[in-house]
Amino acid sequence: MKPRKILFILFVLTAVVIIRTQTDWLRENNSGDFGLWSLVPPLLTISLCFLTREVILSLFFGILAGGLISGKINVVQEFLIPSIGSQKYGEILLVYLWCLGGLIGLWTKTGGALFFAQRIGTRFVRDPRSAKLFAFLLGVVFHQGGTISTVLAGSTSRPVCDAKKVSHEELTYIIDSTASPIATLLPFNVWPIYIGSLIVGTTPLFADLQVSQSYLFKAIPYNFYSWIAVLLTFFFSWEKLPWCGRRMHQAIIRAREENKLNRDGAAPLVSNELCVMKVPQSYRVGWADFLVPIGVLLGVAILPYLLFGKLRVSEAFMLAVLSAMIVAACKGMALKDIMEGFIDGCKGVTIGAVILGLAVTMGSVSGALGTAQFIIRTTSHMIAPFLLPAILLFITMLISFSIGTSWGTYAVVFPIAMPLAWSVHPDPFFITLCFAAVTGGSVYGDNCSPISDTTILSSLACCGDLMDHVLTQLPLATAAALVSALLYTAVALLAI
Repeated sequence: MKPRKILFILFVLTAVVIIRTQTDWLRENNSGDFGLWSLVPPLLTISLCFLTREVILSLFFGILAGGLISGKINVVQEFLIPSIGSQKYGEILLVYLWCLGGLIGLWTKTGGALFFAQRIGTRFVRDPRSAKLFAFLLGVVFHQGGTISTVLAGSTSRPVCDAKKVSHEELTYIIDSTASPIATLLPFNVWPIYIGSLIVGTTPLFADLQVSQSYLFKAIPYNFYSWIAVLLTFFFSWEKLPWCGRRMHQAIIRAREENKLNRDGAAPLVSNELCVMKVPQSYRVGWADFLVPIGVLLGVAILPYLLFGKLRVSEAFMLAVLSAMIVAACKGMALKDIMEGFIDGCKGVTIGAVILGLAVTMGSVSGALGTAQFIIRTTSHMIAPFLLPAILLFITMLISFSIGTSWGTYAVVFPIAMPLAWSVHPDPFFITLCFAAVTGGSVYGDNCSPISDTTILSSLACCGDLMDHVLTQLPLATAAALVSALLYTAVALLAI
């Protein structure tokens, strides 16, 4: 890092310390937030991410700034340890570090994902365009949610796309934009249950839990951001999109002409162990090496939801890893090679697990400062009814980009936005527009924020640089959001 950047960080933190100790402006108000100061940690984190390209350092300084502002100076005891001991971070260790990393590592030993991709890809993929369409198709097929679709589609399509000179910036954009957006358009997953639990009882329209849980399906036609994001991704994959941003265009030219899948100096989020196949010479790769663990993963994740309304993601990943080990052992792979692949996989995603853990901590900091509550409190009263859907879209975009999670944004915004929409214009269609705006705007953060788990996992699964992915996806996702805002305004004008 350059000295000027270090000095800038120290200057910002020093300013925060001086203001915190010399004034009483930061005392928590009756609204439960810290006013404008609640924006400092997420804005500092995002700014440092773009300035330094060091996500871990940026997250740490954002957490530290949150501790200084809230008066909880000992961020280790107040934020880090509680977050590390939380259920969400436990899920990160289990699913992302051990199971996700272990599964990808096992596939580098068995060659399962590469075998599947090559067999399917050879019948479909002929050039970079068909390779990108192949990745898009996988992203749509594996639509069960951001985590699952990102991992499956990214790790499966990457070998095919690498062979056809598709840059990792292109691939991560395709994989990321067919994760959360598709999950809201084909919501056969846990999303309706989660969102329904947030809105039930907030308005007379949501008095019944079953009605609340089904509302995500009702709002699908009006989820403009997700529709436009997916359509842009499709036309980008088909190479029919006339504009994709300067950085993305440069990545395309670099990959096609120089065969450089990452830019010079890039820092892929996954280690080289997971980008190179290490199949033992005596091992015969077959369909079972991929289809058995994938079948277990999808079956255990989806069937309990269809039968009992519960999505078992953690259990699905754990059993998928075990099934991959059993298949490899039954086919004669030495136990030493199996465990070597598993351990290499865990090592390969350690950086991603650290970033995700810090992102969880950053979410706790934002919650303690009332970041989302402040944004809604200060903007909700300046509203004309026909502008409310677009305003909710932009508010949720800002919040989700700052805290890096659509679900965290839903948890704060939906209980406030739905009563607000009902008080502004108590019409079911208008409520549907506002509901869809919150749903899509929150997904924007999943797509673009450098501290979003979906953004991180897209880079991880595709062996890409995290900030290169963010900077190349941001123009396209923002264009989708701007068009969505215009559509919401036009439809709301006609409806009111």
